[in-house]
Amino acid sequence: MADTQDTKTNKESKQEAKDISHLQEFFDAGVHFGHIKSAVHPKMFPYIFSTINNTHFINIEKTSEKLEEALTFLRECKEQNKKILFVGTKFPVRESVQKSAQETGMFFITTYWPGGFLTNWNTVRDGIEHFKKLEDLQKSPEWEKYTKQERALMSRDLEKLRSRWEGVRDMGGLPDAMVLVDVHGDAIAAQEARKKGIPLVAIVDTNSNPDVVDYPIPANDDALSSISLILSKIVGALK
Repeated sequence: MADTQDTKTNKESKQEAKDISHLQEFFDAGVHFGHIKSAVHPKMFPYIFSTINNTHFINIEKTSEKLEEALTFLRECKEQNKKILFVGTKFPVRESVQKSAQETGMFFITTYWPGGFLTNWNTVRDGIEHFKKLEDLQKSPEWEKYTKQERALMSRDLEKLRSRWEGVRDMGGLPDAMVLVDVHGDAIAAQEARKKGIPLVAIVDTNSNPDVVDYPIPANDDALSSISLILSKIVGALK
């Protein structure tokens, strides 16, 4: 009986240590830093732990809880071979978002959100096909039949199209789910996802409305360290 109790106590101690380490990881990455009080969205109060020097601090236990819900959903998407679109258009996070999508074999938009990407898919699809055809043309012998000036103009056009469509060129249709690293900055993407009924996982800072997201992750969406940590957890769930 004593041995059983000792085993249980050891397991509980290990789990407690793991939980503390997990929360410390969030703390070290600055996940808990929110915005100033005047910028708060009232729907975020359940996720706020305290206010210090006029700044709200996010409850990282809530972050851990909501993150696990999001990861469970994303694991289910992976098991069902669903397409997930990563979106992060502010400059500091573009590389991390693209890398996360590529590591998991998913899709990404990082330069800017093309208005109507989800709600006007037929037009978007035509744009992607134009990009592919122009790219194929550049690789073919036909390319040399154009003048130097024409090739220069088409090359510039191709680079613009590549920056816009490279991350979704092979998506082949609307995504089954989306991951946003800044639901406030990419509000149009979130709005379109809701209109099309596409489940949304997103980092939600204290100045954003968590109700527009199916799986909100309360966290600092300004610090690259915070965003990178959340993305690393998502990548781990999708690998």
